[in-house]
Amino acid sequence: MSLSFDIAVIGAGIAGASIAAELAPHGSVVLAEGERFAGYHTTGRSAAFWEACYGGPQIVPLTLASGDWLRGGGFMRPRGALYIAERADEGKVAAFADSFAGTGVIIEQVSRTRMEQLVPGLRSGWTHAISEPDCADIDVAALHQHYLAMAKQGGAQLLTGHRLTHVERAGVGGGGWLLGFDNGVELRAGVLVNAAGAWADEVAVIAGARPLGITPHRRTIAQLRVEPAPNPDLPLVLGIDGSFYFKPESGRLWLSPHDETPSVPCDAAPEELDVARAIARFETVVDWKIAALERKWAGLRSFAVDRLPVYGTDPACDGFFWFAGQGGFGIQTAPAAARLAAQLLTGTARDAMTAAIDAGIYSPSRFG
Repeated sequence: MSLSFDIAVIGAGIAGASIAAELAPHGSVVLAEGERFAGYHTTGRSAAFWEACYGGPQIVPLTLASGDWLRGGGFMRPRGALYIAERADEGKVAAFADSFAGTGVIIEQVSRTRMEQLVPGLRSGWTHAISEPDCADIDVAALHQHYLAMAKQGGAQLLTGHRLTHVERAGVGGGGWLLGFDNGVELRAGVLVNAAGAWADEVAVIAGARPLGITPHRRTIAQLRVEPAPNPDLPLVLGIDGSFYFKPESGRLWLSPHDETPSVPCDAAPEELDVARAIARFETVVDWKIAALERKWAGLRSFAVDRLPVYGTDPACDGFFWFAGQGGFGIQTAPAAARLAAQLLTGTARDAMTAAIDAGIYSPSRFG
């Protein structure tokens, strides 16, 4: 006889781990991961920062609501961010500032002199910038492990190496689910939570729900050894045009071309052209010497067509709950997003963390 649970969460990256932890006090939970260990894909390949502007104004409520929790838990270390622009992009700086007016994000335009102080060796063509002082590094591994431990303490069971292959309705009237995995294991669950990241639409198809067009996009990062070595207090530096970002990491530099190349769900690998583009762009920003390209990797960031996450019960598939489409901001918004989603699923009241968040803009019902 198959084991039975109140809730089955598919995917044990930061999305699945966090929502399983929040749901565990409300019933029996199983957390099923297709890979041999949790966090193998996007979670384990993150550039690991909390940046209040990242994802745009409609993500700000989730990011700000998560910030105090992350700081209080010791998961963040101050970094600061600097969005920089060339003279021709001066208008983008003003538009960027205007887009976040009234959101609660603290940003300020800074002078060229201040830019040079923050980024020594900055080339002369970069003339405008916006500073976001509250940006911080996130200890992603510690945060992910915290949620896995929290889920376990609440009674949730983690099953790795369990890739979902088929789903059937269990019982008369569509009450609950019978889940089958590639290793022959079968489980029963009352609610199926789709936290499968890049595989979210595939899970929907397996369960008989309509896919929502959540598309994975490849993001590339290269680790460079540069001379001089980057100041450990260097801010996260981002191009206002979205063409690059870089930050120091353990005496090295992490550089990304900020690419978003549509991909099938897969074990993502970096493309040589993307790495070359990142390096070429970086050399136009600062006069540092690149001594070596030491590592390169890629992960998948998954977006719905409107680039907003999807949280809520599928309006046409009872018992199927979406927790997906979290792009590149899934880690920095995890505390508030998981808390909000658990409250929506269980019908419990909002608390101080989630009270100001408009859940409607993230609902799957917006797709019709």
